[in-house]
Amino acid sequence: MGSKTFKNLDEQIEILQGKGLVIDDIDYAKEVLLRENYFFLSGYRHLFLRKDGSRKFLSGTNFREIYGLFNFDRQLRNILFKNILIVENNLKSILSYVMSKNHGFKEQNYLNADNFVKDNSKTRQINDLLRKMKRQISVNGKQHAATSHYINNYGYIPLWIVVKVLSFGIVGELYSILQREDQEEIANIYGIRVHELVDYLPILANYRNLCAHEDICYNNHTHKKIEHTKYHDILNIPMDEEGDYIYGVSDLFAIIIILKQILKEEDFIMMMNEISYELDVLDGKLVAIEIKDVLNEMGFPLNYKEIVR
Repeated sequence: MGSKTFKNLDEQIEILQGKGLVIDDIDYAKEVLLRENYFFLSGYRHLFLRKDGSRKFLSGTNFREIYGLFNFDRQLRNILFKNILIVENNLKSILSYVMSKNHGFKEQNYLNADNFVKDNSKTRQINDLLRKMKRQISVNGKQHAATSHYINNYGYIPLWIVVKVLSFGIVGELYSILQREDQEEIANIYGIRVHELVDYLPILANYRNLCAHEDICYNNHTHKKIEHTKYHDILNIPMDEEGDYIYGVSDLFAIIIILKQILKEEDFIMMMNEISYELDVLDGKLVAIEIKDVLNEMGFPLNYKEIVR
């Protein structure tokens, strides 16, 4: 395979036009390519390509359509990111409250392996996680105003403060090794089962990082599948020949189903209204493809709005 070489903006335009892309404003297209990067923008082209393997664009595909999908994905990331941050903050608050109430709030309490699940198969995971926590406290503790305040004035950092410097991934893993009674107390607040919350948290952490780093979001699939929920039934989501749901398993709609169960109702409704608005904006920009093609890539059933009700 030959190596890739640098292409200037004029050459990038020629490549796109050579593949059949309509560019009605060359200067505008050059500015977009300069600011957004040809490589990242090209990640949104596959929906607009012919199915014959020619790598040519569908007849009439306009540069503005692809950029419209690019911008839709950016807005989608922003919407998801702020709502996952709400979940992250809520979880940190709830977990630190339950642990502090049940086991104590100083380092000797929340960094004590005896306060976690009594399972020999998880001993190594517990010790590794506690080392990660100590490292994050050491690295980030003095840089955070609240943690510095407690260190300097009290000589310790309570758990409800230390969670501020812990990553969402570590807090999610921390939940997975809590004693069963603590896990159930937290899961009951969300109205879901322990094993569901254990499954959901790493998926949300993965999407949090994806959104934070501006990766392609709308058609992302997770490695882990979520289990059947009542929302699959309510929306009458069809199954494939193997008995698996076509939507809402490892796609973006699976994240929507997770957030439906974890966010407060008013936050979820607002989030879905924002996503619906951005889909309507995108719909008005599409010519070569239809909005249902985008929904299919997202794993959204056509009646996705019914999940709000």
